[in-house]
Amino acid sequence: MSRFPSLQIHPGRSLGFLILGASLHDVLSRLKAQPHLYPTIDVSYSPTQPLVAPVILNLPANGFRLRFDGPDQRLRLIEILDFGKTQLSYKNIDLVKLPEQNTTTAAGPSQHGPIFRHVYNRLMGPTFPGEYLAPEDTTDKHTGLYVLSYPGIAFTFPLQHSAWSPDADFVSLLSSTAAAPAKSLAIFNGASWHEARKDLFTRPCPHPRSLALSMKGKEYQPDEIELAIIFGGGVVELSRRSSSPFRIVLGETTPQDLVAELGPPDAIYRKNDHRLSIHKPRRREQRASHGSYGASPAKSEDFLDTDHSSAHTTTDDSDAEEDTDQRDDDPSQSTAKCFYNYFHHGFDVFISYPSGPSPHFPNSNALAHPPTTNRAMDRLVATKVILHGNVPGSYPFNRHRRSQWMIDPDAAGTSNILDSETSFTTLSNELRNVWKGTYGSNHAEKATQNAIVLDRDWGDSPGSSYEVLEGWEDGEQTQKRGSSTQEGSGSGTTQIFGFPGMLFEVLKNDVVSCLTIY
Repeated sequence: MSRFPSLQIHPGRSLGFLILGASLHDVLSRLKAQPHLYPTIDVSYSPTQPLVAPVILNLPANGFRLRFDGPDQRLRLIEILDFGKTQLSYKNIDLVKLPEQNTTTAAGPSQHGPIFRHVYNRLMGPTFPGEYLAPEDTTDKHTGLYVLSYPGIAFTFPLQHSAWSPDADFVSLLSSTAAAPAKSLAIFNGASWHEARKDLFTRPCPHPRSLALSMKGKEYQPDEIELAIIFGGGVVELSRRSSSPFRIVLGETTPQDLVAELGPPDAIYRKNDHRLSIHKPRRREQRASHGSYGASPAKSEDFLDTDHSSAHTTTDDSDAEEDTDQRDDDPSQSTAKCFYNYFHHGFDVFISYPSGPSPHFPNSNALAHPPTTNRAMDRLVATKVILHGNVPGSYPFNRHRRSQWMIDPDAAGTSNILDSETSFTTLSNELRNVWKGTYGSNHAEKATQNAIVLDRDWGDSPGSSYEVLEGWEDGEQTQKRGSSTQEGSGSGTTQIFGFPGMLFEVLKNDVVSCLTIY
């Protein structure tokens, strides 16, 4: 019996369970769950532009490579680079017959791919002429590459440059001794490789992000979320792939509403960490600042209630603290509050008792989304939404699927699009203009430039709590993102910036890792 993994090729769709359009989170989680089959996974990304440049998964022990686009993190290209490490077949016909026992290594020599005659006569059949790529000066000057394309799949054959002629019959040419067996194979969405590569990372994906939805099992699967649109006033509209949009209204949407529309959560995390409660303002201080947005860019209790780290495996690690009201002294009330963790949707929802209304954008029409007048204060509702960016290189990478969001330009009164791919410098400048003149004092307005610095690299369980390195209102160093000089890798060091109703967790490369709506 062969020890090689066996995968079926479906042109334009998939390699085994690896389906084009699947999310990076789904694919990486599936691969990591089978270490005996996929022992080595190398993740490559751009440290400075992780949401622009493609994210690449290299599997050297299996001989293939996966490319994902940066903004949405969806699988766009599957490349077979070594035909000797995975048993590949198309319509139950092997591309290459491998030995019974796997004696190759990840660093071993590459196995030759299928010859042209096998591809043309037995596997794929006739096709149009392909594309010849002449040898480059930095490589073998005597050997070029001939790319033979079919819809959704392409083979690359090394070809002696001296034998190439634009007038030659490509069938005779690739059947001759001047052509070597296929060097690589690509699976993509498109009519041909020549056409597909023009917009490979931007064209619409025909398949869902969720592998469960793509496989179309008998079990019901909730529709996947395409985009979260933020309207202010605690309204977050979730645009879905095929269903109508669903609006989460903070203070009104119940847990039953969430389960009915989004499905049951992947995990439920109940809050139990009170180590940062010293930073929370007392009720007397809240009353004194009522009517303005206070001296801090966002209320401290909202920041401390934000889940910034998520789960180690299947549960969410929250850094949340309880609201400073009479319910804190009632254990039954405290244990009722929890996070609904939707890892496959890319966000978490905090369930608690309603507090004050969420702030509207100054230029928005608050009557467009009026709150319910008979809001019950003694029932559990959604009070915060945490949208995760799944940024490569960040501490919580791959705990959630990437969630894309956008601030509605009409509600915010902005002329530019502000979304999950916008740098925080641009977001901060635009939002300061939006909220300009609404703060209680100049000091409160300047406080939006300050940040709390968090480090999850410390301690035995760095994902379960964060360390406050700088005070919310202290120090000029907190105004310079990425200025931390702490020891360690720095992958767990982020900064929190706040605006009314929104909290941004920002990495050193100016990328927003997490957005909390409260």
